[in-house]
Amino acid sequence: MDFERLDVWKRSARLSAELYRHFADSRDFGFKDQITRSGLSVPSNIAEGMVRPTVKDRIKFLHIAKGSCAELRTQVYIGMEIGYIEREKGHHWVNETKEIAAMLTGLIHKQADFDAG
Repeated sequence: MDFERLDVWKRSARLSAELYRHFADSRDFGFKDQITRSGLSVPSNIAEGMVRPTVKDRIKFLHIAKGSCAELRTQVYIGMEIGYIEREKGHHWVNETKEIAAMLTGLIHKQADFDAG
């Protein structure tokens, strides 16, 4: 399956782009680098996983993407706490990471079922 057709990839790529735009002018290069990297890691690992030849490899990269999603959510919470991210935007991003993680769980299960069946 082409990863570009996956809704989870599309949503995570859009979220990554939002993060880059939001932090474009940030002078806290450490935080900016960390949050944009974890955001970029989600769609990147989905893409890499979905082109892997084995189900085991696909699932491995989808789990990495899910871990990056949790990392990103943590950084969003911290960003809100220190005033780098407005609460409304932060809560939107938190909800997005939760929904993307749930979508990844579904995709992982679908891959596992495909392998079993």
